Amino acid sequence: MRRALIVIDVQESFRARPLWEQIADPEIAEPVNRLVGLARSAGDLVVWVLHTEPGSGDVFDPELGHVRLLAELRRPAAGEPVLHKTSHNAFTTTDLQRILTAEGVGELWVCGIRTEQCVETTTRLGSDLGYRMVFVSDATTTNPIGGLSAEAIIERTEAVLRDRFARIATVAELEAESGASAA
Repeated sequence: MRRALIVIDVQESFRARPLWEQIADPEIAEPVNRLVGLARSAGDLVVWVLHTEPGSGDVFDPELGHVRLLAELRRPAAGEPVLHKTSHNAFTTTDLQRILTAEGVGELWVCGIRTEQCVETTTRLGSDLGYRMVFVSDATTTNPIGGLSAEAIIERTEAVLRDRFARIATVAELEAESGASAA
């Protein structure tokens, strides 16, 4: 059974919003890059997902030019899909499931921006679809919402996913399991 890393919404759209100043980890590209390196060295599929809201006139409208990967991220390699979604999860409005099925993927590592929104929602749906899910918590980030700190939101997300929808892991744990650092 093959594995895939799904990089969700690590895009300039978020940096273009005023909330970026409150994001828990503005250096999110660093742990994501480590995961990408780890996945590539293991021969895993890497799938890049970008959130779009065509015609909205906001930072997620592709016409404004912010719907692109963060500049600090490694660039997609040849053969790595770059999908554009319009829903909160990476499955519903993309052909992600078809790609994973065609590639024989059974385990997904997920990371990205908005821990409690797009990354959590993708994790839940992936679990429901039968994938073994690994939520890489320190390769996700979010901002405070409704009086909750970003850290509290991340902690809550880990608690509700743990052992029900996903295994919770850190980049360092996955590197240690592989026996190599991909930084």
